[in-house]
Amino acid sequence: MQFPLLRSGPARHLRETLPGEPGLPLVGHTLEFLYSPEETGLRFYRKHGPIFWLSALGLTAVVMIGPEANRLVLRNQGDVFSNNQGWDFFIGKFFRRGIMLLDFDEHRHHRGIMQAAFKKPVLVQYLERMNPAIEQGIRHWKPGPRFHVLPHLKQLTLDIATDVFMGEELGPEANRVNRAFVDCVRAGTAVVRFPVPGGRWRRGLRGRRVLEEFFLSRIGDKRANPGDDLFSRLCQAEDEHGRRFSDDDVVNHMIFLMMAAHDTSTITLSSMFYQLAKHPQWQQRLREEARSLGKKHPSHDDLAEMKLTGQAMRESLRMLAPVHGLPRKTVKDFEFRGHHIPAGTFVMISPQITHHLPDFWRNPEKFDPERFSEERAEHKQDPYQFIPFGGGAHMCIGLHFAEMQIKAILHQVLQRFQWSVDAGYRMPVDFTSLPTPKDGLPVRLERL
Repeated sequence: MQFPLLRSGPARHLRETLPGEPGLPLVGHTLEFLYSPEETGLRFYRKHGPIFWLSALGLTAVVMIGPEANRLVLRNQGDVFSNNQGWDFFIGKFFRRGIMLLDFDEHRHHRGIMQAAFKKPVLVQYLERMNPAIEQGIRHWKPGPRFHVLPHLKQLTLDIATDVFMGEELGPEANRVNRAFVDCVRAGTAVVRFPVPGGRWRRGLRGRRVLEEFFLSRIGDKRANPGDDLFSRLCQAEDEHGRRFSDDDVVNHMIFLMMAAHDTSTITLSSMFYQLAKHPQWQQRLREEARSLGKKHPSHDDLAEMKLTGQAMRESLRMLAPVHGLPRKTVKDFEFRGHHIPAGTFVMISPQITHHLPDFWRNPEKFDPERFSEERAEHKQDPYQFIPFGGGAHMCIGLHFAEMQIKAILHQVLQRFQWSVDAGYRMPVDFTSLPTPKDGLPVRLERL
């Protein structure tokens, strides 16, 4: 296997000046951080403090833990940390030039054009399209003793994304497109990063080609006959100088946004379904809140009244961050906690580990949505201790869309179904890509 190694100068400097450890020969701490990143990160934090080096996936990297580190990296004053060079190692081949993989002035330019597609009046229109799609999707759910939540939620959120973002139903193409997204995401943490037959890397490259062909085949019609969907808006959007996105720009942004819109929401909803199954009293409290609105479909104004649902969503995001590690690469030297870190260093911060630090969270392993209540506001000790959507210039552009979608889905599901798991069940999480239930999250689903 081969990996793009950090050049020897910075690597040697890090090993000589920072606490840390190399791990196993050749693989370093790769397996630990692929299969148990939270436990491994907390162990390193307790042993070495908020900054340390380690070797994983062929990289000598600096890991920085906690709100202070998050603030430094996410605010990125002086444009020290490159998103593109950090993420490119993982997903550059599959999500190239998506909004998250752009840097500095170019990122600000693209984000400025895209921002119009996520303003409140547009979100209101998205919700109006979304509500009937949710109703149609969950109508086909079949109650039973082993209803697998993950595939049903993934199909639902993909259907919503294609309707709202593309203005169409995929029909028989849905499975092929969904598979392509899954393959692209999973390829990011491939250990063998060559297109060997049967490998993640090869499947990811094939998935990228499928998605490019899928969006390119539609772009001409979207430019000629635009609708009110996101795809059309990106085809028509322009900045204050009248500049528009190229076809390649539109395709790159659609591939990334479609992935982010349905994958991260699926992870959050899966986490919520699990926690609400384990804590039926909270499931009932949210159900009563949904019923109190007296509506089959919530309006955009109703979302602000769903306070308990919002608390449960944030606590589920804290317990399981949809993107559990945020990579960067330095393009300038910087200082942190008295340590000099040179340009060319691979840096990682972790929402997942920060969200479980006992220094900032009371009983961090306990599901406790009331920590996000106005009275307790445990998450407001530091603005960078709760970062499920990142922060700074690269704060998730679709965070309000995600919250709207999650609340809208739960509003309907809670009024139609109840679900449970055995008392001793613990959801196994696959961290080798974006974190998802290894077993698909089987629950007992009952119709109300």
